[in-house]
Amino acid sequence: MHMRGIKVLLVGVQVLIAATLFAQKPPPLPHGMVFGIKPAGIGPTNATTIESDMQRKTRVTAALRGRIIKVTKPKGGWFEMDGGNGRIIQAHFKDYNILLPTALRGRIVIIQGVALKQFIADDLQHFAGDTVSGKKQHKVNTSASHRINFEVTGLIVDE
Repeated sequence: MHMRGIKVLLVGVQVLIAATLFAQKPPPLPHGMVFGIKPAGIGPTNATTIESDMQRKTRVTAALRGRIIKVTKPKGGWFEMDGGNGRIIQAHFKDYNILLPTALRGRIVIIQGVALKQFIADDLQHFAGDTVSGKKQHKVNTSASHRINFEVTGLIVDE
């Protein structure tokens, strides 16, 4: 009976050790980890200045350095980046096969791709010479904080 109790105790300890080894957290994303094509060739600008850098341009090829607020859809690499002053840059990968880990939340990254200004039909209505009011007016749910979209070709974890 005494030997059997020791064997049961040893098996129990082994099970506990195995469970703790398999329950370890995955290692954090390493500095320099690349998703898509490695950003190169363009010196990154701060994500908070992209809107002023674009001025009147609607599309700009750029590299940005900024903090990821959250990964909204891991498949396709959809995420939100802090644009400063309460602004949010909506970003997604050009290649839909990219799978972004949600652990990127709060990390500083460098992204390269094309920045696009989001236009609302009512903003451009005066170009058509037609100012719409009443029921015909466009009901578009857009906030001033989501004015820049970014199509990412490559991302590298900076910090």
